[in-house]
Amino acid sequence: MKRKLAVAVGLAAVASLTLAACSGDDSPSESSGPVTLTLSGWSLETTPEFQTLADGFHEENPDITIELKEYDPSEYNTLVTADLAAGVGPDIITQKEVKYVTTFQEGGQLMDVSDVELPDGIAGADSYKVDGVSYAVPYRNDSWVLFYNKAMFDAAGVDYPDGSWTWDDYADAAAALKAGGAPYGAYTHRWQSVIQGFANSQETQGDGVLSGDYGYMKSFYERALQMQNDGSMVDFNTSSANQLTYQGEFGKQDAAMMPMGTWYVATLIAQQASGDSDTFDWGIAPIPQLDSSTTDEPVTFGDPTGFGINANIDSSKVDAAKAFLAYAAGEKGASSLAAIGITPALTNDAVVDTYFSVEGAPTDELSKFAWSTHVVYPENPTSSKTAAIQGILGDMHTAIMSGSTSVDDAISQAEDRVKNEVGLD
Repeated sequence: MKRKLAVAVGLAAVASLTLAACSGDDSPSESSGPVTLTLSGWSLETTPEFQTLADGFHEENPDITIELKEYDPSEYNTLVTADLAAGVGPDIITQKEVKYVTTFQEGGQLMDVSDVELPDGIAGADSYKVDGVSYAVPYRNDSWVLFYNKAMFDAAGVDYPDGSWTWDDYADAAAALKAGGAPYGAYTHRWQSVIQGFANSQETQGDGVLSGDYGYMKSFYERALQMQNDGSMVDFNTSSANQLTYQGEFGKQDAAMMPMGTWYVATLIAQQASGDSDTFDWGIAPIPQLDSSTTDEPVTFGDPTGFGINANIDSSKVDAAKAFLAYAAGEKGASSLAAIGITPALTNDAVVDTYFSVEGAPTDELSKFAWSTHVVYPENPTSSKTAAIQGILGDMHTAIMSGSTSVDDAISQAEDRVKNEVGLD
């Protein structure tokens, strides 16, 4: 899930070429006729959000057409940056990963969009600010919640999550589910996010990644290792060797619980409808907390996805591009995303109602609460150092979860590498 330092360096090199080669005019001017804007995206057949927003905006603005430009999702940032350097980049640049925002910004590839009006209550906007200037706006902001299989809880005689769980409650429930006949009580996917993201948000309020001190992750790793050892969740090495998918582990009822991002709601609904997942009653609950002090507004993590404008866009298209950003971030864009099971950056009562009216979505109040009420800290703070640090923390994660290095030694080694290889102010 995380890219390594080499990718970040490659992006920066291409970005520097763009900075030297282009001097875009970002002054708005009105178009004298129909406007066509290009928008970057990925996996268009299975990622409907881009076409949904393009169609909705065109309906509101018939003179403006949004054409999608598809990129390989695994090489998205590198390919988009290369196109920008060659002068053939899209007018509107989807910011797929927050940790690369500064790469685009430092390369002079993003226009200042601070004048785009955003609705009150939108999440994720600060992730696109560098020195107080906004270089993109968020249109979606997934957060991490706890998916659970109600049928497996019933079969094991275990009470459903009620919104008050701590991590110890979660571990106890996983053990009870396993003892009650579930193949596994829980599934923790291999991504470092599934452990580090929660430690970072709940222990450091999102400031831990750039701190250079990662001792706050220790208890989270010790709990995960204990759950592996007691068999309540599949171990990391087995998951890696068999390339287990989180969709398969939860959707085929091999695990009764799973921490995962809200993007999985739409996937699970679609897979149950198609038969790719088993049919069973499920819900989402707030992610477990450190203690009861945050249960009224649970703390979790998640990065936004946003839209920025190519700094070298034709000046006649600037107003249209900014209008699209405002639409995507606003209530109409949010409602259109909610209607297809996508979590928008803006949530209000109308958006919540739209989201949970999707056929196949859970209807219980706890699911609605978990989706709509939380404090979300970024997984990737906006910094030119984030990508390199996350690469090192990814190595630490693999070393701990595979059992090749003790928790204490792996954390110490990561801290030394961040200090020596990255450097922190």
